[in-house]
Amino acid sequence: MEVIHDKEKQQFTMEVDGENATVDYTLKDGKMHLEYSEVPFNIRGQGIGKILVEKTFEKLTEEGYQAVAVCGYIKSVARNSEKWNAIIK
Repeated sequence: MEVIHDKEKQQFTMEVDGENATVDYTLKDGKMHLEYSEVPFNIRGQGIGKILVEKTFEKLTEEGYQAVAVCGYIKSVARNSEKWNAIIK
């Protein structure tokens, strides 16, 4: 599963079984504010959300962005990971 960064829409997208799971963000003060994550109803309960968020973290750091987690779920994924806890604020 690959995450695609659509800078125009300010969104990261991962396709799973023909459905798009997304993370929406805004840019403020040079940082990416991760505001909302969504997994379509019919593919929930499979750990897709966590995979999406972690792959989003990987993609944005590869691209040189700093990020702030605004969404509660995204904050939780960052907080519960030794790797991302120090990087995603």
